[in-house]
Parts: sequence; structure tokens; C-alpha cells
Amino acid sequence: MLIIRLCYLLAAVLVAQPVYAVHTEAPAPEAASGWQTQSEVRAKQAMVVTANPYASQAAQKILLNGGSAVDAMITAQAVLTLVEPQSSGLGGGAFLVHWQQDKQRLTTLDGRETAPSNTPSDLFLDKDGQPLPFFDAVIGGQSVATPGTVALLWQAHQDHGKLNWQTLFEPAIELASTGFIVSKRLATLIEKDQKNLAKDANSAAYFFDNQGQPLTAGSRLTNPSLAKVLTELSQQGAEAFYQGRLARAMVDKVANAATPGHLTMQDLASYRAQAREPLCAPYRQYQICGMGPPSSGTLALGQALGILSHFNLATLGPTHPQSWRLIADASRLAFADRNYYVADSDFVSVPVSELLDADYLQQRAALLDKQDTALPQVEPGVFLPLLARRAPDRSPEFPSTTHLSIVDKEGNAVSMTSTIENGFGSRLMVEGFLLNNELTDFSFRPEHNGVPVANRIEPNKRPRSSMAPIMVLENDQPLLIIGSPGGSSIIGYVLQSVINILDWGMTPQQAVSQAHIIHRGGDLELESRGINLALAPALQALGFTTRFTELNSGLHAIMLQPKQLIGAADPRREGVALAADE
Repeated sequence: MLIIRLCYLLAAVLVAQPVYAVHTEAPAPEAASGWQTQSEVRAKQAMVVTANPYASQAAQKILLNGGSAVDAMITAQAVLTLVEPQSSGLGGGAFLVHWQQDKQRLTTLDGRETAPSNTPSDLFLDKDGQPLPFFDAVIGGQSVATPGTVALLWQAHQDHGKLNWQTLFEPAIELASTGFIVSKRLATLIEKDQKNLAKDANSAAYFFDNQGQPLTAGSRLTNPSLAKVLTELSQQGAEAFYQGRLARAMVDKVANAATPGHLTMQDLASYRAQAREPLCAPYRQYQICGMGPPSSGTLALGQALGILSHFNLATLGPTHPQSWRLIADASRLAFADRNYYVADSDFVSVPVSELLDADYLQQRAALLDKQDTALPQVEPGVFLPLLARRAPDRSPEFPSTTHLSIVDKEGNAVSMTSTIENGFGSRLMVEGFLLNNELTDFSFRPEHNGVPVANRIEPNKRPRSSMAPIMVLENDQPLLIIGSPGGSSIIGYVLQSVINILDWGMTPQQAVSQAHIIHRGGDLELESRGINLALAPALQALGFTTRFTELNSGLHAIMLQPKQLIGAADPRREGVALAADE
């Protein structure tokens, strides 16, 4: 470790290479669909917060019937596949963070999608070796990775389920058979993406009416194909998804798309969700715990918070420009490291302990302490010999994603973020659900000037993610369960919310409703409302290039306090928090 620290201090001497300005800001992966005023929800024993009322209500019933947090999560995800198809589903992937109350144990399960075994390294390069335009890469079969969500649901149930697996799918099967009401959000997103959805006959037939027009809010929509799939899953388990008829349907769909992909029956049959050690990082008296690589979410949060722990944010408060200077530059430093070092740790060496080392983060904090204006530039830390063997990752990341937080009456808790990547994924629908476009989360360029990118495409590799399902522990007990959709913006959304609660004493609802300010390495992005209107000129004066934009988070939080739970759903989407007390 001493050598690493010395290498960092002598970076300018030891490493002679250009500094790459990695601009990672991008439009929100899902368009905004209005503001839904939310009120705080309190419960005595159990609570669920998901991205859609149908899912929250179905999960609530599971909890009231004695189901575990994992049981309720499985039911919620099955319903979300139906009612929120643009964001997640059976054809995508997920990360699960689970607290087991009786054993006082935190575990994580990685259901991230994987690159098919014959995926070429130049998948997203044109004939001249240049990266394809993003949507040219997304739409069709070439972007489809081996789905992992179903394997995660199955494994989580084997480990922590209480109710019969078959009963957990009944709410989604009934809704798919009898119909659900299309929400304003879903209708808005269909209308905005109709050009891409029309490229797949099955998607067009499902998302458009008999006159070929996008479905409108208030329409009743059935999905008998998905009802059949869910019935098979409920009766046969995950094997029904990864082998046999359904697996063949997915493989054929990908192979016969206008831009064919590489998914095979063997890829599906060999997929496994992986149990991984939780990653925890200290912040003041708390522990911020979640998923390690291939997720960059917890690691980047841990770095940013580790830097910020050297400053008294509580005294500065949420309206002081210096608070946001510190948060923005801490985020910039974390993203600089993320873009060089973080990828699937089964394929590349990720210096996790070094990136979270207290002395290293103190050195990074010292950069912010030397001045009271924005850093003129940021660079990754130097961990030799890794830096000399790495090139920066400029890959876009537009995950269309959902997050749910659940606590059951026994005190078990779930924080899960799931995704199909871009809104409506690859736009390929098979058997009533959409397939992901997760391969576009890899770097389109496998190397830069002959130096490999850590997050390059490789067969059977899991693409780097920013998903950050988090549990904050205090005195080794869960205090806060939180996460969000939003691509690489997830890190900023969760970071801000954690600071809102832990440093500034906000309630969960206040925290998730506050106007966002995030930095991902390009511009300082602000929602155009609230205190941001006054803060923007001050932040520009500090040296930031600011930009007002949609920051369409979907934060869902539960705060655990003595004898009560406090739940909050993000007003930017259509989520609902519900108590599940008997």
C-alpha cells in the first residue's frame, strides 16, 4: 500500500501520458413524464416501495400473507415486467442487496447480464474502426446480452424465500391475463419512442393500437403471451427460461433481427447469478454497503463520501455553494477513477481496496481543500502498473432501470435495482417481454492507442454498471435502504440523497424530492427548479460549466427507525410506498 501511495504522490513524474477529458453526461435514459406529489408513508413493521402502484400493491399483499422481503421482491419484479416494460423485466439483469435479520448478515447477488460467448471485440465498431452511433448499436439483436434477472430471482428464493415460488407469480399472471391500465408515464414513453418500437413487429403490435397509433394513457392492455411465460416459470422454475422452448424463442429472435446478435442456447443454459461479497465503505459513523464490481455504484459512492468526510457539510448546509463545489468535485474525482479502473473483476484487476484506502481519499480531499473554486481538471489516481495498462472508457450509459426497497415484518430487507439498459431495451419483444441492449454498457472502443479499456467487450464478461442498490448501516444495523434508476446519474442521485439524510437531516421524502445537482465528469447538471435557480450563477462563478437539464431519477427509500419505518417514492415517476402492517 505504501508503494501505491508513493506512486500517487509522484504521478506527474512517473506517468507521462495525456489527460483525457471524459465527458460522460448524457440525456436521461427515460424522458420525464411529470411531477407526482408524494407524501411520506410510515409503517410499524413492513413496507414496500416500487416504481408502479400495481407492483407495490402486489408486493404489499405478499408481505401481508407472511412472505419474506425476497418473496415480495419477486412478485414486484414480475409485475414490473408487465406494467413498466420500458425499465426492466425478465429480459434484463439486476443487482440485489439483502439483509438477513436472524443471522445479522448482509449479502449481495449479481444477476448482471453477460456477453455471449462468441461476442467479437469490435462489435460496435464500423468498417473504419470507428464507434457506431449509439442507437445504431442499440436497436436490434447485436446489443442483446444473456439475461440474468430470472436466475437472480430463482437463486434469491432458494436462499431467502418463504412462500411457494408458484404463488409469487399469480398477481402478474392475473394482470397480464385480465389487463392493466396504461399509465401516463408508459404512454408518454411509447409515444416518444414510437419510431424505434415500430422496427420490431412484435413490439409494434403490442405498444400500438389497431390503427397503428401509440397506446394512450387509460388504455387497458393485456399480455397473454407474458401470462403464459410467467405460468411456465411459476411451474418449472428458472429452467423454463434458460432452456427449452422459451430459450429457443429468444435465440431465434436475436439471430433473425435486422442487426443479428450472438446469443446462443448454451449462453442461456450456462448463465448463473453470482453471490458476491458486499462492498462497504465508511462515511462518518455509517457504513455505505452495496454491490461491488461489475457495479461501479457503491465504489464511486464510497470514494466520493470518503473524500467528503473530511469536510463539515452539516455546517455548510444544502444552500451553500461551497457544499456543492465539494460534492461536485468529489464526484468528478470518483468518476475519473471509475472510468479507468472499474469493470468486471472476474476479467480485470480492480483496485477496490486501494481506491477506498483512507490515506488515498485524504489525498484526494486535499485537492479540494487547497482552493475554494472548482478543480481546473481531474485525473485518475495512479495505481502502478495498472494505470499504464489502462485507457479511459468513454462509453455512453443510458440504462432504463427501476429500483425497489422492501422490509418485511421480521426485519429482513431488500434493495434491488434491475434494468434492460436503454428505454425499451433492444426494442425486441419475444413472448411478451423485451430483451435488453446491455452490451452497449461496454466501451465501444476496446482500446485507445493500443492500450486496452478495462470495460471492453469480452465473451462471458459482465458490463460495468452504475446501479447502486444501497443499504446504509449504523451500529451494524440497517438504517436506510435506497437506490435509483438513471444510468451513470444513479451515482449522483444516491450520493445527494444520502447526504440529504445523513448530513442535512432531511426526511426520506424531502431527500428524494430535492432538486438534483450532479457531476459525472462533464458539465455540472442541475434540475431547473428550487434552490438550483439561485445556486447556478454562484456555481458558475466557482468555475463550473453548468447546464440545466432533466434529471429524471426514480429514488425509492425506506428509513428504519426504532418502532417505525419511513418510506418515500420519487415524485418524478409513478412509484408508491405502502405500509404492510397486519
